[in-house]
Amino acid sequence: MLEELRITGLGVIEDTTLPLTGGMNVITGETGAGKTMVVTGLGLLFGGRADAGRVRAEPGRAVVEGRLRLGGRVAETVHARITDAGGEPDEDGCLLLSRTVTVEGRSRAHLGGRGMPVSMLGEVGEQAVAVHGQSDQLRLLRPAEQRAALDRFAGPEHEKLLDATRDAFTRWRRVVDDLADRRRNARERHQETDLLRLGLDEITRVDPQPGEDDELKAEAQRLEHAEGLRTAAQLAHQCVAGGLEATDDTPDASTLLGTARRTLEAQSGTDPALGELAVRLEEAATLVADVSVELSTYLAGLDADPARLQALYERRAALRALTRKYADDVDGVIAWAERARSRLSELDNSDELLDELDREASRLAGEVAELAGRLSVSRQEAAAPLRRANGVDVGVGPDGGDEVELRLLAHPGAPSLPLQRGASGGELSRVMLAIEVVFAGSGGPPTLVFDEVDAGVGGQAAVEIGRRLARLARSHQVLVVTHLPQVAAFADRHLVVAKDTGGAVTTSGVRVVEDTERARELARMLAGLPDSDLGIAHAEELLAVAARERRS
Repeated sequence: MLEELRITGLGVIEDTTLPLTGGMNVITGETGAGKTMVVTGLGLLFGGRADAGRVRAEPGRAVVEGRLRLGGRVAETVHARITDAGGEPDEDGCLLLSRTVTVEGRSRAHLGGRGMPVSMLGEVGEQAVAVHGQSDQLRLLRPAEQRAALDRFAGPEHEKLLDATRDAFTRWRRVVDDLADRRRNARERHQETDLLRLGLDEITRVDPQPGEDDELKAEAQRLEHAEGLRTAAQLAHQCVAGGLEATDDTPDASTLLGTARRTLEAQSGTDPALGELAVRLEEAATLVADVSVELSTYLAGLDADPARLQALYERRAALRALTRKYADDVDGVIAWAERARSRLSELDNSDELLDELDREASRLAGEVAELAGRLSVSRQEAAAPLRRANGVDVGVGPDGGDEVELRLLAHPGAPSLPLQRGASGGELSRVMLAIEVVFAGSGGPPTLVFDEVDAGVGGQAAVEIGRRLARLARSHQVLVVTHLPQVAAFADRHLVVAKDTGGAVTTSGVRVVEDTERARELARMLAGLPDSDLGIAHAEELLAVAARERRS
């Protein structure tokens, strides 16, 4: 559940904290006091779209922070996801969330002690909180939304069946579309196939190897300058090792280093510093000897064969012909060939492949039909408690083959009517709230938020709404923004949003009300007279009735 919510710099709210409890939390207040900002803050905290226009100019940013305690499978799922992203719960096992929005529209999110993408808050919100607002009334009038609501009500096993149906439908649709495309664009596919095969044949004849162009360039450069390279290597070899074509008695580097080392070693007993230098000269002599061997190997391998040079020129010309057509270098040509082979497999329009796709499409169509039938039965079983009419077969789609329609029975014996025809404007609010309460009670997020979905309701119907929400609060944390005292009376915790117009700028804050203060707030809601003895007496009676209902 959401244990605490703090809102700073959002709309009329300057800085306020909402201490929330399990069960039913009710938020009331005069029109314009800022109740909507509480719901807006919740939306921001759980990844909703940021509106910079709601940020107070002073201090120039809005901050919403929350402390979320989860349990069961939801906790396992959410905590594992947060841990993977680098965050972690606090020492009490709670998740700390925050969202900051500046007047410039920049947004930042923190979760579990780490900066996170805003989308991560949305992932947590999907698992932890469901918000039901007045806009949901219109949303649920759409047949697709009515079907989705029934699917949620049907439970997790039904949702697995629905996911399987969607997956099978997607695979079937992919095969059918592929088959249709191959038949519809056969000529274009053949033309593209011919061009790709011509290119692949040319590349296959040359058979370029990775990095070959650079290797050939380096070898050709050595052959073109073979005489200069040979002269430089021979002279260097003479200098370090002597021999070859030396014509004078000038000692080589190895001889000179050996003489220097022995001279210093002879005096090392007198001064150890010379002994250390002698050791370093020995290391230098070893290095020079290594260079001498490598120079000798280099000279032995230096090739000045004109035939080899001509072959290199021809090979490089063949590679350049490929790079002019297909890519900037040989590695790019090889990559083009790989893509061409892959594309050719996609363009395959052989009769064998088309027959295979036909068979696969038929198999998948049967799988979709079988799953859709099971899904229809599952929906009918789930709808029985709601007295829903049977689904109507309208053809199989990704969500099965049912058209789901919620119908309203005005009174016993009367024909049921579609919801949009059977409910008046005033009735629609309470019908929709009843539907949401029933569906929400089937599982889903542990925290449910209802934002003035009881608009247009009063009297005994309002009491019944309060009773149903209180019943729902036995298994969920419920937050209700309401203007109805009959609903507010059922709260386990009552919070009031109040305006302060004493300063230059109007601000709002939230406080918990209990006992007498709560009765005065209900009296204000009943008759606009918080100090009326009669209003307070009526409020206390309402609280007593609600208390008895909650205990029953």
